[in-house]
Amino acid sequence: MLSGKTVLIGISGGIAAYKICELIRMFKRQNANVRVICTPNAMNFVTKLTLQNLSQNEVGIEEFEIPDFKPEHISYADEADVMVLAPATANTIGKIANGICDNLLTSVVSAFKKPVLIAPAMNCNMWQNGIIQENIEKLRKYGYEIIEPETGFLACGTEGVGRLCSLDKIFDRTVEILASKKKLLGKKIVITAGGTIENIDPVRYISNYSSGKMGMALADTAFNEGAEVVLISTVDVTRGYKVRKVKSALEMQNAVNNEFDNADCVIMAAAVADYRAKNISDQKMKKTSEDEISIELVKNPDILKEISSRKTTQKVVGFCAESENLLQNAKEKIQKKGCDYLIANDISRSDIGFSSDYNEVVIFDKNGIVKKLDRAEKSVIAKEIFEVIYGQEKNSGDNRELCTVKSC
Repeated sequence: MLSGKTVLIGISGGIAAYKICELIRMFKRQNANVRVICTPNAMNFVTKLTLQNLSQNEVGIEEFEIPDFKPEHISYADEADVMVLAPATANTIGKIANGICDNLLTSVVSAFKKPVLIAPAMNCNMWQNGIIQENIEKLRKYGYEIIEPETGFLACGTEGVGRLCSLDKIFDRTVEILASKKKLLGKKIVITAGGTIENIDPVRYISNYSSGKMGMALADTAFNEGAEVVLISTVDVTRGYKVRKVKSALEMQNAVNNEFDNADCVIMAAAVADYRAKNISDQKMKKTSEDEISIELVKNPDILKEISSRKTTQKVVGFCAESENLLQNAKEKIQKKGCDYLIANDISRSDIGFSSDYNEVVIFDKNGIVKKLDRAEKSVIAKEIFEVIYGQEKNSGDNRELCTVKSC
């Protein structure tokens, strides 16, 4: 299955290191070339000789053991197709997240430009530490894939979350990555995210509850699939791709227009305010004796409708948030906007939508065909959205079936 593929396994100094011997065997059974790098502390739990016999390759430990005058951290990174870091200790995770390269393993990770899977294993209290979780989230933002630890009996004698996930899970995910192709390689995908802010005065503004999570999930997915990504966001975010920070609808319109002409696909996932204050006060508006106040509003530009009217080869995708009559409103909106796809979600539900990590959507295309995606994490929804946009739906036989508007 894995003939011609090189899997680089990084082992850090945790008790679960002994389990990786079997993981190496699993890859070797599928004819993979397995290279192994260990931190010096990993040698307290497994021997170099064992790892060499199982992998049938030299095992790298010290950073300055340089055979054939090659910088090892570069040659390891160039040779492998994927890197699996298991077990990943809190210490090693912290170093990688903060760019510290003080041993061979962390230096290789820093130089590695292909997929990296990280399988943490540690005491449950360490795993739940806020600093560790911040480091995990930081790694996710930069494109590292985290296979989270499981709940179980730990070596320290306690029970909780921190146990290395099953070897089958690590193996299967690695095989999946090696078998997959970068479906969006060579495409430029522009995505908007977050809710726009329309100033009334220096203190007050008009906005909405959009967190930007769906847009960011789409951007992360496109980036992982090889696309050149431009995220136009009202939310501060750090990513490994281009992020343009904007505030108002007019700023977002300008940013979208600047990226539109050479884009392959534009996804308007942001919640753009329909109206803005006609006159923005330079000073804070003072409370008066009046019980009522009137603020004159004017319409913001309809960015989705505008770019849909002038698209040539671009795919244009819109989002609509509805609190009632979801299907009917979405059907009318896609005809009005003229976009290629419209993704509708029900904001009246507390378990999906704004600020939630989950969503459930119905995807409409311009021909009246829709696809319902049942409740799932936004990262999962994002992957399926791209499968629909680029005609790669999987016939899985589940209840995410294509149907006409009426039958849905």
